[in-house]
Amino acid sequence: MATNGAANLPNPVGLLAELTHRCPLGCPYCSNPLALEGRADELDLDTWARVFREAATLGVLQVHLSGGEPGARRDLVEITKAANQAGLYTNLITSAVGINAERLAALAAAGLDHIQISVQDSEQSSADHIAGYQGAFRRKRELAAEVVRLGLLLTINMVVHRANIERIDRMVELALEFGASRIEIAHVQYYGWALKNRAALMPSREQVDGAIAALESLRRRYQERIVIDAVFPDYFARYPKPCVGGWGRRSLNVTPSGRVLPCHAAETIPGLEFWSVRDRSLAEIWEASPAFRAFRGTDWMREPCATCPRRERDFGGCRCQAFALTGDARATDPVCHLSPDHSMVERLAAIQEDRAYVYRR
Repeated sequence: MATNGAANLPNPVGLLAELTHRCPLGCPYCSNPLALEGRADELDLDTWARVFREAATLGVLQVHLSGGEPGARRDLVEITKAANQAGLYTNLITSAVGINAERLAALAAAGLDHIQISVQDSEQSSADHIAGYQGAFRRKRELAAEVVRLGLLLTINMVVHRANIERIDRMVELALEFGASRIEIAHVQYYGWALKNRAALMPSREQVDGAIAALESLRRRYQERIVIDAVFPDYFARYPKPCVGGWGRRSLNVTPSGRVLPCHAAETIPGLEFWSVRDRSLAEIWEASPAFRAFRGTDWMREPCATCPRRERDFGGCRCQAFALTGDARATDPVCHLSPDHSMVERLAAIQEDRAYVYRR
């Protein structure tokens, strides 16, 4: 797969719809950009409805309604209905703050298929501290109960870092208590807000090894009761992960203002040209946007990626991480042990500092 153009281009299967960057929480690892988009710039309902129809025509199967906190949108029910009418499987990604029982029932009636609730820790005080919002944990428990009562599918998402990594077993038990059918345990990805907090969030090698062992035990113990998905920390890996299945290959992300990105952190790479759904169709953007073509395929690769037998498995790793660590988005992801910059990752992974978080505000 050498081409970075439209020839033999697979259809995307997933759309991340960032409805807003507004959010009551201040998580120090938030995946939103440091420069948040304002309410006045958000796409309106009619534009989102068109985007959903174009996504379905393009081959997209599922839409993830996200933010910020999507509950900050007063027209969230109508947006959900538009996605459902376009024939998309709808997944709401929420902090649970801003979604009450009445509103959840309206979302279910509008066609919501699935809900994913983020939980920062298994201990209430720690969870509220990490979220930067008192009472957040209680809201999550209450909303989870309503989700189960309405018969919607529930996933719990836990972002793992040094402060909570040793409680993975308790997090799985909590997800079962909440009635979830799936838990996603995702280690922090260090760009954006997490990059500002890297030393405060970075776990130790011992913690990571312990978490990996715990996960294997938990999967065996609960294999009949809950699906446990896990994303391990890049800084402790031998090979990098493919960026969302390969840059511009499987999914697209629409920001609150309408810019379309290959991944949610792509705007951290300077010099990329992002097209907007305000000006072009989603199909045209998918096939021809300069940002999507920039790192699609393998033509852009240098050594050691260019001749690596894994080049069409991990696609050189994460472009945003490569830029964040080396200043060069075309560089081999330094997570890879074959990268000439790998020693930098090893040094950074050894830095853990007990200091206050810089909250996302």
